[in-house]
Amino acid sequence: MQVKRKIDLVCGGGSVGLMGLISKTVHDGGCHVLGIIPTALMPLEISGETVGEVRTVSDMHERKAAMVREADAFVALPGRNSYAFVAIQETRKGKLVGLLNVDGYYNNLLALFDNGVKEGFIKPGARHTIVSAPTAKEHTEKMEQYELCQENVAPHESWKMEQLGEYPNQLNAHGSIAGRFHLPFVPDVMHNH
Repeated sequence: MQVKRKIDLVCGGGSVGLMGLISKTVHDGGCHVLGIIPTALMPLEISGETVGEVRTVSDMHERKAAMVREADAFVALPGRNSYAFVAIQETRKGKLVGLLNVDGYYNNLLALFDNGVKEGFIKPGARHTIVSAPTAKEHTEKMEQYELCQENVAPHESWKMEQLGEYPNQLNAHGSIAGRFHLPFVPDVMHNH
C-alpha cells in the first residue's frame, strides 16, 4: 500500500526482522527510506547492507526528535506495545497516529481509551486522533482521509527539542527523570511527499 501511494518511510534504521523487510520493500518500490539509528544500536539492528539513507544519532532521545521532525504520521504495528505508547504521545504534537489492529491486537488498548472518554479522563476529540484498522489497505485509506483537529494537540512551541534545554542530559542510566517512566523507542513512521 505504501509503495503504490508513493509514501516514503522514516524508520528506526534497522535492516533485520520485520522493519528490515518493510524498509527493503519500500526502498525497492522506488520510495525514499530514511533510517534513524543511535550509533550504539548499529551492531544489533543492522546486518549486511543498510537500506536507503541511514542517519546516525547519539541516543534514543535524539532519534525520537529526528523522527518527529521528519515524519508526517506514526504507525504502530502489532508486536511491541511500547511502540504504540510512544506513537500515541505524538498526538499531542499534531502528528497523526495509526494502530494497525491486525486480528484485534490493539482492541484492549482502544477499549482503555474509550473508557477514558466515558469516565471523562480523555477528551472525545483527543481519542479520535488515533486511527485504527484491521488491514493495511483500510488503515492507509483512513490515515489519508483523516484531518487532525488541532484543538486537541499541544502548541508546536511547547514540544520542540530545543526547548527541552538540559532535559535529555538529566536522564539517568535507565532513561528516566525524577522517577518518571520513559518509553525508550519510537515506532515506524510514514512520510508523505
